[in-house]
Amino acid sequence: MLKSLLTAFAAASIAVAGTASAADKPVTLRYTSNGPAKSPWADQIRQFVADADAESKGSIKVEPFFGGQLGNEQDTVQQVARGRIDIGAFSTGAVSLLLPELQVAIIPFLFDSPAQSDCVMDNHLRKVFAELLEKKGVKLLSIGEVGQIDLIGKRAFVTPKDVAGIKAVSYTKNQKIMWATLGANSSFVGVPDWSSALQTGLVDTTGSPMALYVPSGLNKVAPVLSVVNMWNTQALVIINKRTFERLSKTQQDAILSAYAKQPSSMQRAKIRGLEEFLRQAHKKGGGQIVVPTAEQRAEWAAAVSKSWPEMVKAMGGEAQRLFDIAIAGKKECPVK
Repeated sequence: MLKSLLTAFAAASIAVAGTASAADKPVTLRYTSNGPAKSPWADQIRQFVADADAESKGSIKVEPFFGGQLGNEQDTVQQVARGRIDIGAFSTGAVSLLLPELQVAIIPFLFDSPAQSDCVMDNHLRKVFAELLEKKGVKLLSIGEVGQIDLIGKRAFVTPKDVAGIKAVSYTKNQKIMWATLGANSSFVGVPDWSSALQTGLVDTTGSPMALYVPSGLNKVAPVLSVVNMWNTQALVIINKRTFERLSKTQQDAILSAYAKQPSSMQRAKIRGLEEFLRQAHKKGGGQIVVPTAEQRAEWAAAVSKSWPEMVKAMGGEAQRLFDIAIAGKKECPVK
């Protein structure tokens, strides 16, 4: 008799739990990205949309907006923090508007290779960044890849002397300090406006990843690519913290599981695998690629590294601690 009652109680408990999960209130989350609709970033977002739907058994619908439809990333990252937009994929520089210390990860010429940058981010900086971002009202969901940042323009920029007096794009304090150190002028221009700014001569150059440069058509306006490898930019996916906390536990797990299916290593591999293909496509289309020698890149690093202390000071907050963590991490991380 007692065994029968326990069996019935267990079955009822399972049924109730199943009903609670099935009764998750359906939600629609708006997802913003500056990535063009025809880009690898958009493909990764579409995969997340499908995985979130499947993992939540249809209770989470994600509505993506590509190509800056909701505004440039400097504006929309603030809207995610305020909860006006739910989720967004942003460059590290854009998210640094919420947490300036994030710029430690993209200090120009700090890391010697993308692999070293990855290692320091994953093993030394990620946890601290996630904790600090939560204090700013957002939860870090994923770290993907924007790509290696090189200079684009109508002429080559091979050595630091080549940029003296030019007009460049900057959208972080790091970049403003870098350009000032190199004797160039800089101003803010949002990614959606890069093409017109380069075309009209408002700016002479900007740092661009390959996965944006060719697919967006920027390479037709600025046909010379100078592969100086200034820094490697991550793609940070963040969700408004209050939005995330309002979801049921099963819905929260569904979002985390959806991103677990696209780990950082996979996202990076897809973007980097595309970069060389796009460089060759650029050359076949009549574009020019200039690769500085190791000695010339060392000139860039020597010139810019003088301003690292100023960059760290300008970030404020816990930037010095994070910079020290990054420097220590470099010693444990391989260059290649």
